[in-house]
Amino acid sequence: MPRIQITLPEKFIFTTELPVRVSDLNYGAHVGNDAILTLMQEARVILYRSLGFKDEISFDGAVGQIIADAAIQYKSEAFLGDRLVIKIAVDDFSRFGFEMYYLLENTATGKEVARGKTGIVCFDYEKRKIAAIPLVLLEKLQSL
Repeated sequence: MPRIQITLPEKFIFTTELPVRVSDLNYGAHVGNDAILTLMQEARVILYRSLGFKDEISFDGAVGQIIADAAIQYKSEAFLGDRLVIKIAVDDFSRFGFEMYYLLENTATGKEVARGKTGIVCFDYEKRKIAAIPLVLLEKLQSL
């Protein structure tokens, strides 16, 4: 069975660090697969806030984002108390969205924990339909 392979862009535009919390662990006492997606979301929100946005649902009035798809490639375990550096890249811009890539690494060991990709689609929450990428968001992302 073929496995998901995520090829990361060369340029990362943002880096943050997050701790592994007890709520991130599964019954194997390591970070669960669902928690990786949550850590990616946390890093994404921190990126948006660093750009001056309050959250993911209001880049420009009612226009925010939805996640159209997500993929994760697991590389190594992470445990309670580990600190993860999460690097973010963006690529493949279209009229309505773009791809966001994530690289999660253990700060103590340098090991790659996971890599991920989310398909970001801009969404008008008042009209309940997809929308063009707000110029303010596009300019800020492309300027990094």
